[in-house]
Amino acid sequence: MKYKVNILESAEDDLLEIYKYIYFNDCEENADKIYTKIVEKVSSLQEFPNRGHIPAELSLLGMEDFLEINCKPFRIIYQIIEKVVFVHCVLDSRRDMQKLLQERLVRE
Repeated sequence: MKYKVNILESAEDDLLEIYKYIYFNDCEENADKIYTKIVEKVSSLQEFPNRGHIPAELSLLGMEDFLEINCKPFRIIYQIIEKVVFVHCVLDSRRDMQKLLQERLVRE
């Protein structure tokens, strides 16, 4: 049974920022490739959403209802509620993840 995947506005904003950064600092072709790769990875959650793992940074905070999959160097953070996957953010793993995840997910 397929799950419904919802990309929240915060994750859409992340995707746009990633695209713009690559577009302006590299090239449009690479921005398109990375964007497509991330969107395909997110779409794959329709079939196998439980394959992700709990982000260590969130586990330390006792927040074990979020999962992540990687599309290196990006981390896709999501939550499964019933048969719906909610993608909360797409973050660059080279940044301070503890701080980013606390700011983004603890406030929601």
